[in-house]
Amino acid sequence: MTSLRNALLLLPLLGLASACSDDDFDPQTQIGADPELPEQQQYLFPPMHIASVVGWKKDETPAVAPGLKITAFATGLQHPRSVYVLPNGDVLAVESKGPGTEPARRPKDLVMGWIQSLSTGGGGDQPSNRITLLRDADGDGVPEVKSVFLDHLDSPFGVALVGNDLYVANTNAIMRYPYRTGETAITAKPTMLTALPGGPIDHHWTKSLVASPDGTKLYVGVGSNSNITENGIQAEENRAAVWEIDRTTGAWRIFASGLRNPNGLSIEPVTKQLWAVVNERDELGPNLVPDYMTSVRDGAFYGWPYSYYGQHVDPRVMPQRPDLVEKAIAPDYALGSHVAPLGMTFYAAGALPEKYRGGAFVGEHGSWNRQKFNGYKVVFVPFEDGRPSGKAEDVVTGFLDKDDEARGRPVGVGVDAKGALLIADDVGNTVWRVTAGS
Repeated sequence: MTSLRNALLLLPLLGLASACSDDDFDPQTQIGADPELPEQQQYLFPPMHIASVVGWKKDETPAVAPGLKITAFATGLQHPRSVYVLPNGDVLAVESKGPGTEPARRPKDLVMGWIQSLSTGGGGDQPSNRITLLRDADGDGVPEVKSVFLDHLDSPFGVALVGNDLYVANTNAIMRYPYRTGETAITAKPTMLTALPGGPIDHHWTKSLVASPDGTKLYVGVGSNSNITENGIQAEENRAAVWEIDRTTGAWRIFASGLRNPNGLSIEPVTKQLWAVVNERDELGPNLVPDYMTSVRDGAFYGWPYSYYGQHVDPRVMPQRPDLVEKAIAPDYALGSHVAPLGMTFYAAGALPEKYRGGAFVGEHGSWNRQKFNGYKVVFVPFEDGRPSGKAEDVVTGFLDKDDEARGRPVGVGVDAKGALLIADDVGNTVWRVTAGS
């Protein structure tokens, strides 16, 4: 099976090595406010290279930057995608599987589906699509309580608590549950606040969620239904956008658009501005298009599908829309091509070294479509006065082993009540906890 898998992985690359090689390109040139954007490349069959999953062996952990230490906070989960910390310190680990509803219409779709299935880390029919509560009352990094908090959800991802209302962003709706401080399970029936774009095609299914600072609004990320409109422009209605939802009525509007797959929605603590990390488009080359983090401005258009990084036109999209390209604004900060950022959190606590105060941690799930892997780590972007102020730094690495096999893949990140960084590892089926130390 291994040899067959490896042979199939090589097939798309045959004859393309010279065209798609990234050997001579420095990924560091695509980190920051002004990324290098090389020539576009187009493919009959794009390069695909994904890390096969081996998981974590006993006592193995990721590596961390100097001044930090890492331990497993919870293991034995089933695809934890995000983490949310309740006011009393309880940690909610959102375990989720995708709906698997996208049709395979082209030979490439079949191969991509097979390759991407290698990244799930198994799990089979094990319970998922639920939220597990983890309670570490004494703060020693070992939860005394692990309970199923909510179950039988529909590919959940985002969570937000406002007052006694707990909101869960399933892939197709935002649901509201009554919450009482200290409870370890919710058994009450939810009410639907608002429906979200879901099936029958549900390409980017993760729905990130955050409340406005005053609690009156919710913001939810709704990813595109394709890479670059190959499922038809009609399938993109109200997608590739951040929605603003009235928390009382459920009424919604498009807050910002042209964001191919916005995740990690977070409120920057100084300016109270909404930020997101965004997965950009594929199949223009191993070094296009850089994924990014950006402030999300009311009414702004960020380019997808017609352009990227402002007015860089994507010729694959027909019909062209020069009127929209003219309006497209460039994002604030590039993270590198195909790093697949899926989580972000700002650090306002004081338990980690001072250098991390005020900046943003980003979980990079990792590339599948370039020869040299990119991402598969958690990085830190320093901020000053509410804006990025320096190069991204590696904070948690080692998710790939020496043979470029995936022990894990980071997704959502959060900060617990003691100021430790939490990382949801959906392949390693673990939530990691990073503290100061060595």
